[in-house]
Amino acid sequence: MAIRDVKKLIAVLVIFLSAQFTYGQQSASVNGYISDAETGETLISANIALKDSRKGTSSNTSGYFSLTDIDPGTYTIVATYVGYQRHEQEISLEPGQSLRLDIELDPEGFQLEEVVVESEREKEEQRNIGIAQMQTKLINDLPSVLQSDVFRSLQLLPGVKAASDFSSGLYIRGGSPDQTLILLDRTTVYNPSHFFGFFSTFNPDAVKDVRLYKGGYPAKYGGRLGSVLTIFNKDGNRNEFKGSVTAGLLSSRVSIEGPFKKGSYMLAVRRSTLEPALAILQNTTENIPESFYFLDVNGKVNYDANENNKISLAFYAGTDNLEFPFATDAGIDLNYGNQTLSSTWTHIFSGKVFSNFTLTGSRYFNYPSINIASTPIDRSNNIYDFSLKGDIEYLPNDNHEISTGFWMGNMTLKLQDSFDGEDTFSSRIQSQYGSWYIQDKWDITDQWIATPGLRVAGFSEGQYLRLEPRMSLEYRPTDRIRLQGAYGRYNQFLTLISNEAFTGFDVWLTTDDGVPPAYGNQYVVGAKTIPWEGYGLDLELYYRSMHDLFELDPFISDQAGLPYKEIFRFGDGYAYGAELYFERQVGRLTGFAGYTFSVTRRKFPNFNDPISNQGTARYYPPKYDRIHDLNIVLQYDISSRWSTTITFNYATGQAYTKPLGRTTAFDVPTSGLSFDQLIVGRVNASRLPDYNRLDFSFSRKGTFFGMGEAEWQFQIINAYSRRNVWFYNYNLDENPAEREAIKLLPILPTISYTVDF
Repeated sequence: MAIRDVKKLIAVLVIFLSAQFTYGQQSASVNGYISDAETGETLISANIALKDSRKGTSSNTSGYFSLTDIDPGTYTIVATYVGYQRHEQEISLEPGQSLRLDIELDPEGFQLEEVVVESEREKEEQRNIGIAQMQTKLINDLPSVLQSDVFRSLQLLPGVKAASDFSSGLYIRGGSPDQTLILLDRTTVYNPSHFFGFFSTFNPDAVKDVRLYKGGYPAKYGGRLGSVLTIFNKDGNRNEFKGSVTAGLLSSRVSIEGPFKKGSYMLAVRRSTLEPALAILQNTTENIPESFYFLDVNGKVNYDANENNKISLAFYAGTDNLEFPFATDAGIDLNYGNQTLSSTWTHIFSGKVFSNFTLTGSRYFNYPSINIASTPIDRSNNIYDFSLKGDIEYLPNDNHEISTGFWMGNMTLKLQDSFDGEDTFSSRIQSQYGSWYIQDKWDITDQWIATPGLRVAGFSEGQYLRLEPRMSLEYRPTDRIRLQGAYGRYNQFLTLISNEAFTGFDVWLTTDDGVPPAYGNQYVVGAKTIPWEGYGLDLELYYRSMHDLFELDPFISDQAGLPYKEIFRFGDGYAYGAELYFERQVGRLTGFAGYTFSVTRRKFPNFNDPISNQGTARYYPPKYDRIHDLNIVLQYDISSRWSTTITFNYATGQAYTKPLGRTTAFDVPTSGLSFDQLIVGRVNASRLPDYNRLDFSFSRKGTFFGMGEAEWQFQIINAYSRRNVWFYNYNLDENPAEREAIKLLPILPTISYTVDF
């Protein structure tokens, strides 16, 4: 019923908004797209303003802008974007006119240090509360383990933590990875990892925009308790054919893009070339697979039917195959991956009403197989998610930006386990979901901005319907200071049962009768400042609550035959912290430093209270809890050809449960066998040693025999070979038990070569 009501509401709203704005109005407006003059790629968050006036805006995620309520007359419109030349153009507006003006910006050539054009509006968008944007150039420049990676770059930001060198998972503001909604071209991705979590599935060559909403995110998004990550693939060069080839130790990449009549295309392929690196790691590091490969394919096609209608088709397919013998007569075979498909219709109803409607399809599959002493243990796990979503932006005047939209879909989860050829568990869950939101960015005065919003979310399994109010408020006492606050209510209808060793074992489960959705509140306050021109200093404080967290009960040894609601345990949690971010954006030396203080805790009934065991429970830190986290990134342009990037990471050691001892029980009357009973301390009450690592990257630009631009990249990972502890392994065959530290990566040099043609 809720989904039908949402559809009716949206239809009525579109008709109403479209009817409101006719050319009979006396005020005028300007709208259009901002794009790169060389490639035709639309530019997100470009700055557009009327010179010598206070009227200005920024382009949205489709590159579209709209300036409304302009008095008739002659003006100079100005468009700027970081790394592009300033564009100025004189326009004349008649009463009631809606001027369509598409603007192309030319990339900056080599400039002297003091001549730099930057987009103040773009910087404002990035400095909204809880939002962080990672430039794709920085992703490629950062030293990373064997290859550039989107998720590992995001882990350098305040509030985003890494589990280990072997994990690209995003642990954001005290949340687990399943509490982050990940969207690729508006399509949900359920397991965005390769190499059992070593790398993310997103190919930097294909990525156009990466934006992270760390907390207090707006009503436009929902379905997760913690955060949202949006990634958009490139549209493709609209003016000429271009290509790129990269050869590296871990993977090699090829991408092409170019135009066709009224449109463009992009195709990027990445395939691992890991065999030589595996051979080296097997001699120096434990727990390395015998063989492994992954494959990614990204593609996008765009077609401009006319100036008001654009259609795009985007797809992604990725897979991992792994063979990992972990004992003499035991091994693991993994095959898992993601497939996504989305088609978006972008339609301009009028100069003041802009829309996107998207059909999406997403599939996640994993087929892990474990063989122990010639006994196979197999699993088949699939998720199929098909949806329709729409977003409408309505700009009635300079003081309001109203957004509304819906998202409805059908999700199917299949899981089947077998032991030695016999089925042991089988489940098929199908659910419909729907949501509707409305929000308004309201410029109350030149100093005060409020963004109230409301989201309604429904889930058919259990017939749950939830209201989610959202609000953010900003006060600008001066041009260099922004004081911000945000509140939001969030619900999550899914939970991820994750294996920290192999993400190919991950299983998603849903709410149902007796299994209510998790919910929580987020509170965020912050101050964003510009202490000196070209510098930024930001501080954010947050607190978030988590209730009805549901996960499989680890004390149930056999789930077969139990009602669905009885296989779960339900708990609560909270997280709070402070994030400090300092950046320099001018001169030959640029970079940033981010520090995070954070605490996150969980509590489940009858858990972490081994003494009394009277139904009480104590809060405990999850494994990924790190109290202190410091990241420093520096980039220096040595010359026009040479540049270097340095990153340093420090973090408090991860929490773990420490064994205190063991007892031995003897079964003399029957068999004479003895049994060891391990005695452990409170859950995750101990800490591993602190983590720290220093990485270097050197890049040299040149040409490839005059046929195209080329770049060498030399990296040294873990420069002083700090052997950080991953976890402790205890040998119980010895008395007392021997403890062995399983360590992370040693010093690791890498090299890659890229040719653009």
